[in-house]
Amino acid sequence: MASTASALHILVKHKEQAQDILEQLNKGAKFQTLAKKYSSCPSAKKGGSLGEFKKGTMVPAFDKACFTGEVLTPMLVKTKHGWHIVKVLYRT
Repeated sequence: MASTASALHILVKHKEQAQDILEQLNKGAKFQTLAKKYSSCPSAKKGGSLGEFKKGTMVPAFDKACFTGEVLTPMLVKTKHGWHIVKVLYRT
């Protein structure tokens, strides 16, 4: 089982906005561009990149999505911080 993952994410307050961003991604928009434009997380400056992190480092729902969700397929995750659009780049 993977012990580390690398992911990009966009953090917004509202589900509707998260769904709209996900739709834009599905139509071919660049993840990094949308992260810089919409994300309220400091990672926005890096195109939403969280780099590589260990299992158990992130809040539970986010962690679970990163370690069980599909790789390279953006997905919505709700946490105490808001709505995330998460794209897992790889797991090791």
